[in-house]
Parts: sequence; C-alpha cells; structure tokens
Amino acid sequence: MRNPYEVLGVREGSSIEEVKKAYKELVRKYHPDQYQNHPLSDLAEEKLKEINSAYDTLMKQFEAGNAGYQNNNNSYRGEDSSLAQARSFVNSGNITAAEQVLDRAATRTAEWYFLKGIISMRKGWYNEAYANLQTAVNMDPRNLEYRNAFQSMNNANRGYQSTSYNRRGYGNDPDMCQICSCLYCADCCCECGGGDLIGCC
Repeated sequence: MRNPYEVLGVREGSSIEEVKKAYKELVRKYHPDQYQNHPLSDLAEEKLKEINSAYDTLMKQFEAGNAGYQNNNNSYRGEDSSLAQARSFVNSGNITAAEQVLDRAATRTAEWYFLKGIISMRKGWYNEAYANLQTAVNMDPRNLEYRNAFQSMNNANRGYQSTSYNRRGYGNDPDMCQICSCLYCADCCCECGGGDLIGCC
C-alpha cells in the first residue's frame, strides 16, 4: 500500500481536519458522476478506491492515536510516527519533549532538520537554526513550509547584521574620511573667497 499521506496529497503529520478536507476534495474530483460515459471511468474508479483506502487507514490511526502509517509488510514506520510526534510537541510548545524524540530518530530527513531548526530558533540558537533550516530546504526544495521558515530566518539575520553594522559606526553615517574631505573642501572654498576655515592648511 502506498503512503496514505501521499495518496491524499497532504504532508505527513497533518491534522485530522487537513486529512478530511483533502479527502473530500479528491472524492469530488474522482466521483463516478464526473466520469459517466467517459473513457477514464475505470481509472477514476480505481483512484477513488485508493483514496478511500488511504483515508480509512489514516482515520483508524487517528482513532488509535498513532500518526504513523503501515507499509506493505503491515509494520509501522516508526520514523514517520516519531517525526509526527515531534512536530506535535513543537506545535504545543513542548520543546524539550520534541528534542528528545528527534534525538532518538535513526535517520535524518528534511522534516527532521526542519523541526530541529525550529527548536533551535526557539532556544535562541540562531546559527544552528539557520544551518538546520538550510539543510531542510536543500533536501526538499519544493516544500513551501521549509522555504518560508528559512527565508524568514534569512531576513531576520540580514536585518540584525545591518542594524549591528550601523551601531558599530560603519553604516550610513559619515566616517572620519568623509568628514575630513568635507572640511578640506569647505576650507578651499573659504580661501578662494579670501577667508580661512582651517588655519593649519
């Protein structure tokens, strides 16, 4: 059996509301009434069976409190379940529990790096957050959620660097060279008019 999340076109760890919404949209799209006397009616019927099967699988798992899914051997893919659990902890603000779940994960997917990046950001570890979010985007560049989080982090980082740069006196304020140049030019103008702004030159 295919990953039911993929069949329904939703990301793993989606809420029950998101799954139901996706299911309703797909049922409307592939309903037999849409394909009466149509050459693709058999294909649509098979697709609808697959959608119903995926939906039933996820609903049973929601009822059982398990966000994972079953593969062809009918064994749970614990990795996906743990990432869904970690995301749930992140969403509820339980950062410590989320981090513990991620640290036990055997493989590091794009979702793993994304969640690790969000956790690092909430802990104030911005360099680590930036690196993890960047890795998530590199591993799954089509994921809009990862890209938006990384872009927000990027924008915040640029804003901080710009503000910090200006505070150190290297921003848009004039430096000593610019001030001296202005004074020299002003002195030259004064001397042309018979005056002297700076007596030493």
